[in-house]
Amino acid sequence: MKSMKFPKRYLIVLLTFVSTCVCYIERVGFSIAYTVAADAAGINQSSKGTILSTFYYGYACSQVPGGWAAQKIGGRQVLLLSFVLWSSTCFLVPLDPNRVTILVVARLLVGVAQGFIFPSIHTVLAQWVPPHERSRSVSLTTSGMYLGAAMGMLVLPSLVKFRGPQSVFIAEAALGVIWSFFWFKYATDPPRSEHQKATATGFGESLLPTKASQKIKVENGGTTATTSEIPWKRILASRPVWAIVVNNFTFHYALYVLMNWLPTYFELGLQLSLQEMGSSKMLPYFNMFIFSNIGGVLADHLITKRIMSVTKTRKFLNTVGFIVSSLALMALPIFRTSAGAIFCSSVALGFLALGRAGFAVNHMDIAPKYAGIVMGVSNTAGTLAGIIGVDMTGKLLEAAKAEYSDLSSPESWRTVFVIPGLLCVFSSFIFLLFSTGERIFD
Repeated sequence: MKSMKFPKRYLIVLLTFVSTCVCYIERVGFSIAYTVAADAAGINQSSKGTILSTFYYGYACSQVPGGWAAQKIGGRQVLLLSFVLWSSTCFLVPLDPNRVTILVVARLLVGVAQGFIFPSIHTVLAQWVPPHERSRSVSLTTSGMYLGAAMGMLVLPSLVKFRGPQSVFIAEAALGVIWSFFWFKYATDPPRSEHQKATATGFGESLLPTKASQKIKVENGGTTATTSEIPWKRILASRPVWAIVVNNFTFHYALYVLMNWLPTYFELGLQLSLQEMGSSKMLPYFNMFIFSNIGGVLADHLITKRIMSVTKTRKFLNTVGFIVSSLALMALPIFRTSAGAIFCSSVALGFLALGRAGFAVNHMDIAPKYAGIVMGVSNTAGTLAGIIGVDMTGKLLEAAKAEYSDLSSPESWRTVFVIPGLLCVFSSFIFLLFSTGERIFD
């Protein structure tokens, strides 16, 4: 690695980007493989929704413990352990829709393991990346989620067709093992002593303060700094914090519903074959990858060039992203062709990703010292959205099937897409009313 011409931290950022990409290949892959296997076994939509939502129960339970473990043990080690755990589960568990208990336990384990990933990544990035590079690094890392989803939608349906649903689990496990090998070989703890000025401004420290008046040794001549007690009451009573929480909930409700049920919509709602749709089925997620990075660059440009204040920039991008997305979501059932459905879902997910440049960065504006805490609270809300949205969608579709005899009519799917559309409108108004780009927690 000494011969490499770019800094080691760039390799760390690249590896974390690949890690989020692989994780979302796994999530999309399960929904594709399980949908095919469940439909072949005659599993009803309500039961499918229960299995698909099980992941999020485990995911919700492990986010806060994941942040704690990343601090105590180290983000690098916890991230590796997480990948080994979920990869092993994918490799060992048979995909049999009739063995419900085994699938539920397996998805809970995968959810718990992946719940450790993002707290670990943020801990690693906080240690490796200096403050002036964090926005770009975090944007690039998180955009791996959408690229992974796009790649999963492009490749995995063909794998299911030629090798069967179980082959998806094997492929995902292999990707996890390969990534783990490179992380084990190349990831290290940062050489803090070589970055004294950066350390003094937070480089090399954790994002999540845990103890009141905890002294942290800074290698700039033996001086020390203290972290104050976390103001939990002020955080939980803060309107700007709740504006972030509400928008995080809505973002993930729409994302998880589309991620888990879009394959079913294509197959049963539009009578299309995922295998025959070619590369077009990946466009919604690839659009998220593009718009996520556009949002980050545009936000930095508006702020650094003083075109807009931080507050106006966050509100502008959040509002544009969520309102356009709401229109696309509610229009989605109207389009009955492959091209129309791909266009609407691409616009919906792309502008949702653009909106992340508003609410998803805002926790660093209002509470830089407690950004990890605010992020953990809002991400927990986002995970609850997955539990509620994915499971409820299954029940809505089962009720629609009973009323309309099948799921091929637009009416069967209208409520599924109208709910996240209305949530987007509601959340954008909440963010306009209560958010701020100013620091409110010292």
